[in-house]
Amino acid sequence: MISGKRILLGVSGGIAAYKAVDVLRRLREQDAEVRVVMTRNATRFVSALTFSALSGMPVLTDEFAEGDRGSMGHIAVTDGLDLALVVPATANIIGKMAAGIADDALSTALMAADCPIIVAPAMNDRMYRNAVLQRNIAGLRSVGVRFVDPETGVLACGTKGQGRLAIPETILEAVVAVLSPKSLAGVNVLVTAGPTREPIDAVRFISNPSTGKMGYALAAAARDRGATVLLVSGPTQLPTPQGIDLISVTTAAQMDRAVKDHAGRCQVIIMAAAVSDFRPLGASDRKIKKNSALLQIQLEPTTDILQDLGEKKERRILVGFAAETDAPILSAREKLARKNLDLIIANDITVPGSGFAVDTNKAILIDREGSVDELPSMSKAELAGRIIDKIVELKKNQ
Repeated sequence: MISGKRILLGVSGGIAAYKAVDVLRRLREQDAEVRVVMTRNATRFVSALTFSALSGMPVLTDEFAEGDRGSMGHIAVTDGLDLALVVPATANIIGKMAAGIADDALSTALMAADCPIIVAPAMNDRMYRNAVLQRNIAGLRSVGVRFVDPETGVLACGTKGQGRLAIPETILEAVVAVLSPKSLAGVNVLVTAGPTREPIDAVRFISNPSTGKMGYALAAAARDRGATVLLVSGPTQLPTPQGIDLISVTTAAQMDRAVKDHAGRCQVIIMAAAVSDFRPLGASDRKIKKNSALLQIQLEPTTDILQDLGEKKERRILVGFAAETDAPILSAREKLARKNLDLIIANDITVPGSGFAVDTNKAILIDREGSVDELPSMSKAELAGRIIDKIVELKKNQ
């Protein structure tokens, strides 16, 4: 999504300036053109040479520096920009932006930038809570500046509070969200993710190895394309993606209820959750003592949520997944037809780097017209983008 995009990376004078180096590296890994502008104080934490070496371009630190063909550097650096990103953003640079002050290279470049702007604050927690700073942030938000909120944790000064720079992954997620084409604008998308847990007693349950990574990546990818996203998630350790509504559930019955309560307003439903097919019959609400436990557990089937949705599909895109160990294409085609799906994503979980509890996947996309697209191994975030591409194509052909 950001390959070939022109991004200005503004670095202001805080201790978190060293983390901007990692942000720059990640942007370059995705083939973005990155132009770095630093305040003078920022160069006291990290040298301009470091950013120049990684970006492959000169770093602007002086608003009076000449650009190409003798143009003014702070103007030239903003020509043709797709995005301006400030990492880290101190209280000082935020105040200058809010007041329209342009008295150094970075504040002047930001004043001249005619593109979306993302700001990632980092500072002491008391500074971040300051009423004037919060007023400045609110004012910038009101004119369209986007913020990646700082995290809570131990700060450079030794105190604990909100003010630590967001992790690079979160910042990159915000960049992709801004630069992605809004091909799903106005579309409501429901995504399910993670496992379900079916209780045996008060402390034991039946579940599966799903971590929710694929579903969460799909929710973020749909949001980045402009969709309004509802994520129905079983138990995971994943943070909720920004800008997404979350309904947390535990059992298959709870997921069934949440999905069916909201399915009617959604034009796209992506069932990426690993929903339990069976649950223990007559689960106890008390702990079963080990010395009195039965050696057999009777099971009963859970509701097939995807099957029910397919039978009452109406005019919506319905997407399913098939985690298989044998004949994945054959099994996925049968499931697609039986459940009346528009698209199914199959993967062989016996293949290394594919399936549960890993960051990559090797998937096969099969649509209702019989088209089969066997994809190489890639990150789940990249695969999510490919799946959303296919969904956009299917919606166009509805």
